[in-house]
Amino acid sequence: MFKMRNLLNLRRASYYFMTNILLVFTGGTIGSQLENGTIDTDETAGYKLIQLFQQQDANAAEVRFKTLQPLQILSENLHPNAWQPLIAAIEAEDLSAFDGVIVTHGTDTLAYTAAMLAMYFHGSPIPMLLVSSNLPLDNHEGNGLKNFLCAVEYVRQHQQPGVFVPYQNPGQAMHVHIAARLSSCLPMSDDFISVQNQPFMTFDNGEFEQNYPLPPIRPKTYQFDNRFAKILIVRPYPGLDYNDFKLDRVDAVLHDLYHSGTACVSQQWGAQHSLIAFSKQCRESGTPLYLTPIKRSESAYSSTRELQAQGTKMIWNTSLEASYAKLALAHAQFDDSKSIDTFLEQDIAWEQV
Repeated sequence: MFKMRNLLNLRRASYYFMTNILLVFTGGTIGSQLENGTIDTDETAGYKLIQLFQQQDANAAEVRFKTLQPLQILSENLHPNAWQPLIAAIEAEDLSAFDGVIVTHGTDTLAYTAAMLAMYFHGSPIPMLLVSSNLPLDNHEGNGLKNFLCAVEYVRQHQQPGVFVPYQNPGQAMHVHIAARLSSCLPMSDDFISVQNQPFMTFDNGEFEQNYPLPPIRPKTYQFDNRFAKILIVRPYPGLDYNDFKLDRVDAVLHDLYHSGTACVSQQWGAQHSLIAFSKQCRESGTPLYLTPIKRSESAYSSTRELQAQGTKMIWNTSLEASYAKLALAHAQFDDSKSIDTFLEQDIAWEQV
């Protein structure tokens, strides 16, 4: 464990200076209220968050927020087109005037937006944190305020630049996740975990403790246009019929895999159920096919070897959500397969484990 000495005199001295944070509201549960049994977004909820912060944080007077609200949606309604006004709003600001950026967001699609912002703003010299809540702020059992307090403290202590997600699962410690390694919320729960259940940091009693080291942040490698390709995600399940998909409407296909890096390759039940046959269909239509998540290893199942023998492209050591973000960017930014492959192979936001 790598202990972060966040209470050293040097960092303690930073408390005597104003901390400037760009606070971007997008809606979600943290930006909602409960009324007559229905939870929906409310334009005043974000400012309630600031009010609660000022009541809870002893050094609140030393934090200055500039607020934006480019979106006001429940995150289940998120579309990649919604990322465009969010990114545009952040890019329109002079980020050198801020110590950090905090984006409030709903939990349903948090992992996707976290991965996208991590890719898009890779190499950022200041931290960006996404904050969510499992319950509306009026419910004192929710974790939204705690997650926000952690995010502010992260910025205030001048922690590692990059894109991160502070989140406390009910009954557990507060963790800070690398945004590009955050998995979607576990089914029928309020819990988030990092890929391989390895959160980057633990936050307790005002101190951040690293669970593993990260390489230094690298200078920004790519300058992206604010646009995204159309990616079809296919998830494996017994009886999946690939004839149900139309490939002429998408730029690429991202095929999810079982936990062992596998999917059905047998034609015993018909070619329409075989990923081998589907990969051939993709090649013939000119639609790139990518498989993820899969960990690079010296050993693999025979089904995986068959897919590799077909020349199917693998996105190694990367979550489904981060792979989706990379593909949506890559196929919108680059015109040739070599540039796309080079981009996918690079670890630009600590997404590769």
